[in-house]
Amino acid sequence: MPKIKINKNVCKGCGLCVRICPKNVIIISKGLNDKSYHPAEYLGEGCIGCKSCALTCPDNAIEVYK
Repeated sequence: MPKIKINKNVCKGCGLCVRICPKNVIIISKGLNDKSYHPAEYLGEGCIGCKSCALTCPDNAIEVYK
């Protein structure tokens, strides 16, 4: 099963990954990171490994592992 790793201290919470994910397994966290942004957060399951989120992320904060 593919997994998503999001570097929460690099993520600026732009939401592009949330909008592009076909399975809706990424949300914007209610918590803040070290830079006071609300980072993206993987829900923990349901990823199909398409890597759309990682390819869309302008901050290169997302990695997808199969």
